[in-house]
Amino acid sequence: MPITDPIADMMTRIRNAGKAKFNSVDIPGSKMKVEIAKVLKNEGYIRNYKFIKDDKQGMLRVYLKYGSDQESAIYRLKRESKPSRRVYVKSNNIKPVYNGTGIAVLSTSKGIMSDRQARKEKVGGELLCTIW
Repeated sequence: MPITDPIADMMTRIRNAGKAKFNSVDIPGSKMKVEIAKVLKNEGYIRNYKFIKDDKQGMLRVYLKYGSDQESAIYRLKRESKPSRRVYVKSNNIKPVYNGTGIAVLSTSKGIMSDRQARKEKVGGELLCTIW
């Protein structure tokens, strides 16, 4: 069965695995999902990720991060830009998520990056999701 929004599927799988206290979650792989996982790792929301090659499209294994009281590092994931309604932001209109405690993930002409990095490089793009 084809997935109409693979990024929303990735977010849902991570959200559900965090609520179920899984150590890792397997997601059907793509280049964009690997780049989003790289941003999540660099910002400290996941422990690690690994792309596993197979005879199909590959699998992205995301290792989730928990605090000392088994509270997930990701409190909430929200898909902003959807296939039915794309959301674009200019570099000077990128707002901090929850006063800087969260991040926004953007798809820019320089690749997928966090909102902090996009503001630093003065580049705008499609607002994929917000995480806090």
